[in-house]
Amino acid sequence: MTVTKMSWRPQYRSSKFRNVYGKVASRENCYECIPITKNVHDNPFCAVNSKFLAIVTESAGGGSFLVIPLHQTGRIEPNHPKVCGHQGTVLDIKWNPFIENVIASCSEDTSVRIWEIPDGGLKRNMTEAVLELYGHSRRVGLIEWHPTANNILFSAGYDYKILIWNLEEGEAVKMIDCHTDVILCMSFNTDGSLLATTCKDKKLRVMEPRSGRVLQAANCKNHRVTRVVFLGDMKRLLTTGVSRWNTRQIALWDQEDLSMPLIEEEIDGLSGLLFPFYDMDTHMLYLAGKGDGNIRYYEITVEKPFLTYLMEFRSAAPQKGLGVMPKHGLDVSACEVFRFYKLITLKNLIEPISMIVPRRSETYQEDIYPMTPGMEPALSPNEWLSGINRDPVLMSLKEGYRKEPKATFKAPIRDKKSLVVNGIDLLENVPPRTENELLRMFYRQQDEIRRLKEQMAQRDLHIRQLELELRNLRNTPKES
Repeated sequence: MTVTKMSWRPQYRSSKFRNVYGKVASRENCYECIPITKNVHDNPFCAVNSKFLAIVTESAGGGSFLVIPLHQTGRIEPNHPKVCGHQGTVLDIKWNPFIENVIASCSEDTSVRIWEIPDGGLKRNMTEAVLELYGHSRRVGLIEWHPTANNILFSAGYDYKILIWNLEEGEAVKMIDCHTDVILCMSFNTDGSLLATTCKDKKLRVMEPRSGRVLQAANCKNHRVTRVVFLGDMKRLLTTGVSRWNTRQIALWDQEDLSMPLIEEEIDGLSGLLFPFYDMDTHMLYLAGKGDGNIRYYEITVEKPFLTYLMEFRSAAPQKGLGVMPKHGLDVSACEVFRFYKLITLKNLIEPISMIVPRRSETYQEDIYPMTPGMEPALSPNEWLSGINRDPVLMSLKEGYRKEPKATFKAPIRDKKSLVVNGIDLLENVPPRTENELLRMFYRQQDEIRRLKEQMAQRDLHIRQLELELRNLRNTPKES
């Protein structure tokens, strides 16, 4: 299979999305004075649904994140209640796709926690999670909800393992142990029957998530992959990464043959991570670079040229991360097909950006709003674990149609933490430490030694002062 190097120039073709443009929300519809985290972990640090906006924040003594009702725009008070139960920095947050009040978080404290947010938002700090999940022996960097099965959550840790949690039981029911380094990204296909991962070992893998059996693997030497996303039902994967010349690059793959990418395209020479976002309803791909101000967008097709550049949204303010609104939360009356929530650390600001298809007609545009995955799960946890796959339950966006979700969440009652999966004690089966972890431990110990030396020096100085005072007292003649 030959690799096609694509031209950067736009290719003009008939497309209903050729004139899509980005519209920034007015200042009063943004979220101001938010202490966005300064953590350098390559995650979006933001999660959004039609009820709430969640942002990982900077905090001392543990990890926390804000949960703001979506309508509560403007200035956010410094003492706004937070979710602050983690003992370590929060690294990832994700809303349950079927229950909008339930959010999952993972942290450097090795735990995954499930939180239930009241309908009106938080009135006071939330420190008690409805469910605490322990099974990783190192910090947990990624979490993903299964796209069709209710209460199934995947977590990836720095112990190189992926754990599958059944939240109805509150336990890890499966473990995927095929990676040899830190997992960078996880992505599901439409029905959740396949899981794609990128890893620091420079491999792209496609696997069956229940068994962990690797179906396809690519050793990406010329294209070091960092992010991966399934392109809906096209049986295609798209990865972002770095070329051998250290330029940012994207590659398109056939999910059934990862021996060679279908196409590769170099983007630019910047160093920030490229976040890919795919809209399966419009077949549009959005690329947003960490530290960039722009968002490029393309149209994906099954036939060549596969990838067609459309336009670029430009902004001077660099983004730390981006949250994406689910389809049922969009404004269909404005022909909005995608909405980002952009984290601007320099301004402590969250800025909504709407991607709009310009149309003159005010009627419902069925050609840009097909039936889309809704808020009803297709499977129960036990059905999915038994081997059943089902497509998502679809919903219509016409006239703001909303169906009450049937999914529920009830935290199980447990007496003890389960740390054994597939007959393996996860806390005993610890991989060797990475170079970065060893460096952090070294610098931490050096700081501790420096602090102890300073304390000893202060103690010696204090002792010398006491000795001097005692000597002066002894040499002072007594009054007769």
